[in-house]
Amino acid sequence: MGYFSLLASAFVGWGLGANDSANIFGIAVYTKVVKYSTAVILTVIFVMLGAYIDGHKGIEKLSGYAFDGGIVTNEAAFFVMLAAGLTVMLMTILKIPVSTSQAVIGSIMGGGILGGHTDLSAGSKFFGAWVLTPIGSMVIAYILYFILSKILKHQNSHFKWYEITIKLGYIIVGILGAYALGANNVANVTAIFAGNLALISTKTAVLIGGAAISLGVITYSKSVMSTIGKKLVPLSAIAGLMVVLASAIIVYIYARVGIPVSTSQAVVGGIIGVGFKMGVNNINKRTLRSIVLAWVLTPTIACLISLSLSLFL
Repeated sequence: MGYFSLLASAFVGWGLGANDSANIFGIAVYTKVVKYSTAVILTVIFVMLGAYIDGHKGIEKLSGYAFDGGIVTNEAAFFVMLAAGLTVMLMTILKIPVSTSQAVIGSIMGGGILGGHTDLSAGSKFFGAWVLTPIGSMVIAYILYFILSKILKHQNSHFKWYEITIKLGYIIVGILGAYALGANNVANVTAIFAGNLALISTKTAVLIGGAAISLGVITYSKSVMSTIGKKLVPLSAIAGLMVVLASAIIVYIYARVGIPVSTSQAVVGGIIGVGFKMGVNNINKRTLRSIVLAWVLTPTIACLISLSLSLFL
């Protein structure tokens, strides 16, 4: 199958960009602080930079996990990534923020079941990250909102520069978030074909992955932004700024560790943290339930699709 199998990775990257880019500038766009076109341009530029500069650690770890999990041929890798891509596409069509990391890990597990290679203990570091990512972001966002909102309101709320300060803040944290997205999540796109499988080098993997994510940002990112931007918690400009900053911090920490995590989970955790500070009644519990349900279903659906495709293989 050769390089043709990379089309499945491009499919996953497209879905990741379409879905997860909403986590970077979705709040800024729907609080009308940053234009959608500006958000897309900045996201594409800094996703590529993050992938190229800091994406190698995640590539190395996830490729090793996939190979040890029985994904040892290009054909098997193709079906694993196709299953992950179909799962992400489904959630994107439903306008539900989804974890691409969960989709990929679930697909790897499904692809390895027939050969008896699925090892839950080996994936414990990924499973733990799924729990700690939203919790960490929630705590950071709560603390940031508690401290910085008072500082910004005190310093700027009565001056004409307040709006400029907020807009500049959104652009800066959006850039940080886009960089962290590229650095952390590029592994979800192409890692399975690098490392021991060696269809492509790590450098090529980060370039192809970054480009695929960018294509998703450009072509189909607007729909998911409504869920993140306004449906979960009605956010003020300052609250939204703290959410994006908190999520960027936690995602970049995991990028340095080399574990791909969900920017969706990070942002939703941050929104919940701000929601607790604003008052729990401000949290749209129906939307929250649907997002949490998607997090549970994503790896399960991906695993089942991957297993079905593996049977076909």
